[in-house]
Amino acid sequence: MRVAGIMSGTSLDGIDVAVVDINWPAIKLVAFASTPYPAQLRKRILAVSNTNCHTRDIARLHYELGERYAAAVLAMNVKKIDLIGCHGQTIYHEGPKCTMQIGEGAIIAERTGIETITNFRARDIAAGGQGAPLVPFFDWMTLTHSEVNRVSINIGGIANVHALPKKAKAKDVFAFDTGPGNMVIDQLAHLATKGKQSYDKDGKLARKGALNRKLLAQLLKDKYFLKAPPKSAGREQYGKELIEKLSATGLPIEDLIATATAFTACSIAESIERFITPKFKVDECLVSGGGVYNPVLMAELQGLLPKSYVHAIDDIGIPSDAKEAMAFAYLAAATKLGKPSNLPASTGARKSVLLGEIHHA
Repeated sequence: MRVAGIMSGTSLDGIDVAVVDINWPAIKLVAFASTPYPAQLRKRILAVSNTNCHTRDIARLHYELGERYAAAVLAMNVKKIDLIGCHGQTIYHEGPKCTMQIGEGAIIAERTGIETITNFRARDIAAGGQGAPLVPFFDWMTLTHSEVNRVSINIGGIANVHALPKKAKAKDVFAFDTGPGNMVIDQLAHLATKGKQSYDKDGKLARKGALNRKLLAQLLKDKYFLKAPPKSAGREQYGKELIEKLSATGLPIEDLIATATAFTACSIAESIERFITPKFKVDECLVSGGGVYNPVLMAELQGLLPKSYVHAIDDIGIPSDAKEAMAFAYLAAATKLGKPSNLPASTGARKSVLLGEIHHA
């Protein structure tokens, strides 16, 4: 089965498409491409994310993103795609109460002529779960090792960790959002460069700043970090309001970026030490997402987790850029094959369920 997975994350970088061949349970990457969001579109998505806005704006973006997702798949120019799995763009998430991802699946199916599965989070929430994270199923099926205890870390807008003890069964795998990934750093970088940069390229801005330990300690007092998993986070915690509070401290913007980088690293490392290490010794941390390209963040993570080997997932043959898009291709294939693909230990759902809504071509 050849499947295209579409992912657009909370960092609002753009649209990632991974085309994979799946001979269940094996998966092989065929092609990958990323299409950045135009600045004006990114601004419009931000304007409807976790804020008061007009329903007209959401509706228009819902259909427009469907068109853009379809165009991104067609631009791959890969023949004989059997199925599309699209995560959509999250504009609000409040697990386990509600969630909303936009990007109309009917448009994708109609424009491409390919059966499309969307809205993966909703069924898990209906079953009592957080609706996230869903990628742990992919990690469990593809990354579980017979001799090595692993943790998969994805640093997108939000950071999450997936515990993968050696020889893990489904019930042994658990995952949760640790808190901020690149989201706080990205917003501050945007401010620091007056909109010229949407992220801290190579950690250069963080290197110019000085860590403010007092502010870092305050940030780490958030009760979210003490809350036991399953749990999920979103832009509502680490978006505009937090940036306004950080700016109000009067600290130099580079110091804020250095501190935000440490905040992300510490919240990830402390989550691993608090909730995973008591269950098993972590031998290896496989990092994916945009954060893997920030050498300051990666160095801080390794320093905070000295007993584990922290490195990019690319080193074992899965491109970090493509991983989440590959995961949603895999989740779509699972649904097509009638295989439940949420992990209750990760999301808190009462049971495993088939995920997504199917739009026939």
